[in-house]
Amino acid sequence: MDQAAIEKAVIEKLAKVLDPETGVDVVRMKLVMDLAIDGNGKATYIFRPSSPLCPIAVPLAMLIIQAIKEVEGISGQNITVVDYVEAEKLNEILSSVLDE
Repeated sequence: MDQAAIEKAVIEKLAKVLDPETGVDVVRMKLVMDLAIDGNGKATYIFRPSSPLCPIAVPLAMLIIQAIKEVEGISGQNITVVDYVEAEKLNEILSSVLDE
């Protein structure tokens, strides 16, 4: 699969990840931004929770990571959380999860 096909598959997969509070998918809510797939299949993107104090930011980030991981051709991920009160801490946690 080429990068464009992998990116399309990732977006289709993310469209099935619902924000439990709203019932709307993370693509329509624009919670995942600046998605890019490099030549090695690594996905890099920004996750912006729906509010700075979003109580489900961690589980929602994990759902996003899992959805992307399931896409054929994805070799790894780099997620950056922004506009969240605990963004720095969450970025550290997610980085360590993705490094495993």
